[in-house]
Amino acid sequence: MIHYHPDDNLLAEYSGGSLALALSLSVCAHIQLCVDCRQKVASLNKIGGALLNLSAAEPSTPGNFEQLMQRIHQQPEVPAPRLAIAEHNVDPMLTHLPKVITKLLPAGRKLKWQRVSSVLKTARLSTGQKDYEVAFQCISKGGKVVEHDHGGLEVTLVLKGSFSDAQGIYTEGDFLVRDAGEIHRPTATLNQDCLCLSVVAAPVRVTGFLGKLINPFLSFKPA
Repeated sequence: MIHYHPDDNLLAEYSGGSLALALSLSVCAHIQLCVDCRQKVASLNKIGGALLNLSAAEPSTPGNFEQLMQRIHQQPEVPAPRLAIAEHNVDPMLTHLPKVITKLLPAGRKLKWQRVSSVLKTARLSTGQKDYEVAFQCISKGGKVVEHDHGGLEVTLVLKGSFSDAQGIYTEGDFLVRDAGEIHRPTATLNQDCLCLSVVAAPVRVTGFLGKLINPFLSFKPA
């Protein structure tokens, strides 16, 4: 069961097409895993379509809003789209992922994973934008990532397995938003590696004395 979702503002921006590309990718991937959010977005799309039709057909008058809402309620319910799950035959870790993510994978070859620590490896994804770094993060089962925070927004979507930190336990499909300055230490569960999609607006910053040694070597590569 999915417990953490994009908030209503993010879903509205996604539906309206005003959300940044990298963030839209993470929201879209969550929607492809989450029935509740797919239904919310379907409803938002229906409302947006009705607004466009009304504004194109009629001048603005005090009674237009009531007419709009009446039309919306009279329309049939929009069924939630079917799950969009795709296969990736090259890397076993990347099977059964949302289709929007598999489209970012290099065709016919494995991703280039980089070892960050003994328990964490990462693989950056090319998305054609320059504002956020989009990457897979894989924590080995039972692994504890070094405590860190971020210089900017961090969005994490759990794709496989689960992890925890001081604020909760997160399982497949959970969508997490961390603001700059929020410190956490993700720890994967003991029975399975944890694969996440991360979207970050600034590089991580390892806390404590260790950070003074490591932070100068941490890179940030939006693409």
